[in-house]
Amino acid sequence: MNSVSSGKVMSLEEENRQLLKEKIEEELVLLANEIERLGEQIKPIAPDSAIGRLTRMEAIQSKSITEATLRKAQMRERKLKTALKKVIEDPSFGICQDCEEAIPVKRMLLMPESTKCVPCASPRYH
Repeated sequence: MNSVSSGKVMSLEEENRQLLKEKIEEELVLLANEIERLGEQIKPIAPDSAIGRLTRMEAIQSKSITEATLRKAQMRERKLKTALKKVIEDPSFGICQDCEEAIPVKRMLLMPESTKCVPCASPRYH
């Protein structure tokens, strides 16, 4: 497990690093599928479609919600790609950027893009 001793950052154990790498790769595949699906759903709504006014407004509102979901998925995809690069290349991956303590592996498996431990990420601790 990660630890900070004498100011020196200890890296993730190789087993945990590999586990995180696999988890991130799985998440990226799922996200790519989700992004593709959402992209299909946000195609423009033709003004000459034979749907009623209320239905058209509902479709526009639904499209806006889908666009926001797509942007969120794309942002998470970028963060996961960064995390994947770091888990492979950066020996300090898994260390909180604020307190420099180890981020628990369970948190990293749940949210591989995490750069902070729970106390540092939570506003109620500040």
